[in-house]
Amino acid sequence: MDKKLKLCSGKDVVQRFQRAGWSAVRQKGSHVMMTKSGYHWTLSIPQHNELGHGLLRKLIRQAGLTIEEFNKL
Repeated sequence: MDKKLKLCSGKDVVQRFQRAGWSAVRQKGSHVMMTKSGYHWTLSIPQHNELGHGLLRKLIRQAGLTIEEFNKL
């Protein structure tokens, strides 16, 4: 079983992904779009006070990170 996923806000998620090398390229409404060279995905991160577990897991998987790596960022 994997480690506990720490819930965080959309702003915190953007900051963590930036530490992992992702760049915020634009914002449309309440969503920040992030890209990283060499990756197929564009991450769309809603700027809510708290992101749900399912969405957070999906974003982490698309970013090529593990939950443990994400929690350390």
